This record gives sequence, structure tokens and C-alpha cells, in this order.
Amino acid sequence: MYNTIQKETFTFFSKLAKNNDRDWFNEHKPEFKAIETKVKAAYNYLGELMNTHDQIEKVKIFRIYRDVRFSKNKLPYKTHFGGSFARHKPELRGGYYLHIQPNDESFIATGFWNPSKEDLLRIRKEFETDASEILAILNDKTFKSTWGNFVGDELKSAPRGFDKAHPAIDLIRKKQFIFTKKYTDKEVLAEDFINNVNTSFKNVRPYFNYMSDVLTTNINGESML
Repeated sequence: MYNTIQKETFTFFSKLAKNNDRDWFNEHKPEFKAIETKVKAAYNYLGELMNTHDQIEKVKIFRIYRDVRFSKNKLPYKTHFGGSFARHKPELRGGYYLHIQPNDESFIATGFWNPSKEDLLRIRKEFETDASEILAILNDKTFKSTWGNFVGDELKSAPRGFDKAHPAIDLIRKKQFIFTKKYTDKEVLAEDFINNVNTSFKNVRPYFNYMSDVLTTNINGESML
């Protein structure tokens, strides 16, 4: 079992970035498939580690082929690996993502990328009612040193129906609730990289526990499942 990311992964993508066309890729496809097999094994190994502290329903490695139908960028291939780790639904909310790309562009991400209109309103109402619990989680020393602060889109002003002077308006204005953590190539190629990622994902659990509880209950705390 491969539980590390090999240097050949970065080498291949660096070459592909300079030769991003079908002829070159088809000629080197056996090399890519061999690398992909090892990387998939590393992703699945991470999924197994995560299952010791979470319930991972599915590990999905995204295909290398780009959808260029509605993009000005017509290059046919991605120059990175991306994979998601889905939690057991409907009671466990949130998700994890691992992105492997050369030139220190690798990162992990977690949280809520595109909450539905209903989920977004429920989260905002929770923050409006009592933001003390989410603030305690965000300011926890271990959590903050691992993940830092929220990233993602937000409104410039208060959402309709919310007081722009509310003490938690900085949280209420957010449209996404995401955390990211970047890695250098050296860090990705280290033997303990997958374990490091697993630890970082484990440290997000207080946040996921809180958000899962919010999104499976109404404002009175009654279960909606």
C-alpha cells in the first residue's frame, strides 16, 4: 500500500503543464495511470485513517480531464490531483478535500462550500441567536493553530432581515464556511504527510459536530431528521 505522495507525481504534472495536449498525454498515459494508482492508494489510506475518528461514506478522486465546454481555458487536462472525503449523511454534515499540485500549490480544505439557501439561513439564524459556541470553537488554541480563520465568499453588508449592528455580523455576512491549509512540495513529499493531513482533519471535528447539530435541528433545537 502506498501511504505517501511520490516525487514522480510532481514531476509528471510539471511536464504536463508544459505539454498540455492530447497527443502528449496519450503518449504518456501509462506513466500517468501508474502514478494515479499510487495516489489513489494514498487517498484511500487517508480515508481509512479518518474512519478511526469520523464516518467517511465515500472517497472520490476527481478525473484529470477538464470540462472545457463553458471555460475560456481550453487546456484539456488538470495539472493536479483532487479528492473529496464525504461524511455519512444526513446526520453528519460538512466535507473534506485534498489537493495535490506542484510548486507549493497543494492544500487541504474543509467546511461548507455551497450551503443550500435553507442551510445558509439556518446557520445565520443560529449565529444571530447565540454565537458564543461557534466563537469558542474558532478561538480554541488547537483549532486556530491548525486552520486559522474562515475563508470564502461573504456579503459586503448584512443579509436581508438581519441587523447590520449585530455583534456577530461578521459571521452572519458569510456565504461560505470554509477553512484551508497550504502545504509546500517538501511537506507533501514527507513520510508523515498523510498522517499530518489526518490530524488536521481530526482537529476540525468540534466545528463539524457543532454545525451538524445546527443543520439537523430547528432553531428550537428540535431534530429535523
